[in-house]
Parts: sequence; C-alpha cells; structure tokens
Amino acid sequence: MKTYFITATDTNAGKTFVSTQLLQHWSRQGYKTLGFKPVASGCQQTDNGLRNDDAQKIRAASSVALSYTSINPYTFEPAIAPHIAAQQEGVRIEIQTIAQTILQHQDQAERLIVEGVGGWLVPLTAQETMADLAVLLNFPAILIVNLRLGCINQALLTAQAIEQTGVKIAGWIANNAVPEAQRTMTHQAENIHSIKERLNAPLLGVLPYLSETESNNNKHFADYIDM
Repeated sequence: MKTYFITATDTNAGKTFVSTQLLQHWSRQGYKTLGFKPVASGCQQTDNGLRNDDAQKIRAASSVALSYTSINPYTFEPAIAPHIAAQQEGVRIEIQTIAQTILQHQDQAERLIVEGVGGWLVPLTAQETMADLAVLLNFPAILIVNLRLGCINQALLTAQAIEQTGVKIAGWIANNAVPEAQRTMTHQAENIHSIKERLNAPLLGVLPYLSETESNNNKHFADYIDM
C-alpha cells in the first residue's frame, strides 16, 4: 500500500491533473486506487447538491467506489479561499474528521492519494491550514511545481515549509500547467536543474502541456513520470 498527499507551489499548478493521471496509471498496472479531494471551493449546484469538477474527476479516476460526500465532504460554491467560504456559510472545516474518514478507507486501496486545495499553507480555519491536515495523515507529499517565472523560489519555499512539519517529500513533478509555459518561460531546463540541485527529493518527471485529447490518453502520462 502506498499513500500520497498531493500539494503544489500555487493554485492551478496541475494537482488534479496529476492526481487523476496517477490514479489511472496505477489502475492500468492492476492496483486498486482511491483518491480524495476533502475540501473544494468553486462548486456547482446540481440535482444531487454542490459538486466540484476536480473532485468528480478524482472520483471517476478511482477504481474503488465511494460516495461523492466521502471523497469531497466540504464543498463551497464560491471560488474563494476555503476558510473564507466556510466562514460565510457558518461551517467549520474539521480536519480530524477528514483524516478519520480517509484513514478508515485506506485499507480498501493499494494506491491512495489526497489532493490538497491551493498550496501547502492554504488556511482551512482561523488556526489550521492544509499542512495541518497533511501532518495528521502523515502521508508522503508529492510537490507539483508550476513551471513559470518565480518557480525556483516557490518550489524551495514550499519544500522548506513541508520539511519543517516533518512530512516526508516523496518527490516533485515539474509541470507545464498552461500551454504558454513552454514558450514563454525561457531557460526552462536550467530552472528545473536549479530546483533539482537544491531539493532533497527526487524529480519524478517533467510534464509538457498536454492537450485534452492527450490527457485522456493515459499512456502519454506514463512516458513522463517514473512512479
């Protein structure tokens, strides 16, 4: 059994893409897979209640079937910081309850991931952040580095913050999260090398920007990631 906490240098760095691709990749290898997106902002009203697109993708990519509310217990309609959304709705995000739910189900899967929201230190309550949930779970973290100007600083600061909590970094993935990244970021290879030299964790792969068609073909993902 392997478990991972998926975090990133910032929002829109590709956490959900990597999470779903990993789940599908492992499923192709014959493993039972399960993913969680415990907190999500930016949800849509449906006949079944609030639903988040990222959480639904993670649920669909998992081979172990759980209810939507088990995968994503905290859903907020506005696309704002979750602690602000929770305050507006009079809800308190209980990280102990989230951790207990995930740990109760971990024996059902051979590969399990939990996707955070935003970056490592996104607040969940007045006192707690995503980092506090990660510490409770104590799953090794996979850090997604959004390849753009400033990514070296963001990667090193995030890795430092993770290490200070005692959570192990299983590795990091360099991701071209937007189509312009490979074209507009000069010296991309040198930036990746600079991070690699300074992070005490293995580089698991460098992802080019993949079109929707390529993303749907999971074989492409396996070409770039060593996991």
